[in-house]
Parts: sequence; C-alpha cells; structure tokens
Amino acid sequence: QVQLVESGGGLVQLGGSLRLSCAASGTIFRLYAMGWFRQAPGHQRELVAQITSDGTAVYADSVKGRFTISRDDAKNTVSLQMNSLKPDDTAVYYCNADVRPTPWVLPQGYWGQGTQVTVSS
Repeated sequence: QVQLVESGGGLVQLGGSLRLSCAASGTIFRLYAMGWFRQAPGHQRELVAQITSDGTAVYADSVKGRFTISRDDAKNTVSLQMNSLKPDDTAVYYCNADVRPTPWVLPQGYWGQGTQVTVSS
C-alpha cells in the first residue's frame, strides 16, 4: 500500500503565499512523476504542476511564474511553493504520484486526500 499525505493548505489573502507538501509512504520501490492537481467547486480537476524523476517540471499556464514545484527523493516528498496567490487559485489541491511499489508491478497512480486552499480578496 502507498499513501500520500498532503499538508500546508489554509486561508490566505490576495497576494499571499502558501507552501504545500506531500509525503509518500508505504511500499515504494521507485517514484516516478509527482504532481499537484486542483479542483474548484463546479470545475474539473486540473493539473497545476508536475515534476518528473529527472527534475523536469511543467506548469499550468495560469500558475507559471507564481508557483514552483520541487521534490526530495530522499524523503519521498513533493512540494508546491505558491506565491502571489489569487482568488482564482481557491480549490482543493491534490497530490499525485506514479509509484512502482515493487519491481514486479507496473507503476500505478496514487492520490492524496486533498488539502483546501482558500484565497480571499
């Protein structure tokens, strides 16, 4: 079993910053791409940022220049530094990771439980 646990969400004012963290635990042979998605009420879940095992990062156009994703493979964590937050960033943020639990199993996608980020104007 693999678990992803997010932390760091909360309420922040327009222009403020938050840092989200996600820790993967359980049976992990190898971590591949890790990322953050978000879902606002009435909207589909969308990719915010993703980082591959070699450190290549991609971002949604709406967050480029404001958000930075990073990972620490020694700790099996992925973080999202969010600056210059806007009300449109309000959503539940979900951690996602592609994990190979053992050498004999293909990589599978796992999700965290989500953490609420609310940006007030």
